[in-house]
Amino acid sequence: MELYTPILALALLATGFAVFSVVVSSLTGPKRYNRAKLDSYECGIEPTPQPVGGGRFPVKYFITAMLFIVFDIEIVFLYPWAVRFDAMKFFGLAEMVVFIATVFVAYVYVWRRGGLDWD
Repeated sequence: MELYTPILALALLATGFAVFSVVVSSLTGPKRYNRAKLDSYECGIEPTPQPVGGGRFPVKYFITAMLFIVFDIEIVFLYPWAVRFDAMKFFGLAEMVVFIATVFVAYVYVWRRGGLDWD
């Protein structure tokens, strides 16, 4: 149990800070609500009157989300490689060059197709 004491203390500290922040902000924050504050905001898309069941978002919104996920996963694969780079020697370097080249080809494809244009 002694091994888990620092982990439990950190979890307790994090939980306490989160609860404290929410309680204090609800007690001290301004209570002026209006329609603009209660309206939903979607990444710069101007709010328009929506039907009761919801509305349609532009496809570009979803393409941007998928691109973020693809390039975020690339970074997740780079962290363990960087930690174990010395142990993998040339094989690890060659594999990472192939991986980054594949992602770079995907990046160039998306760039050429206009997936990064913010019009």
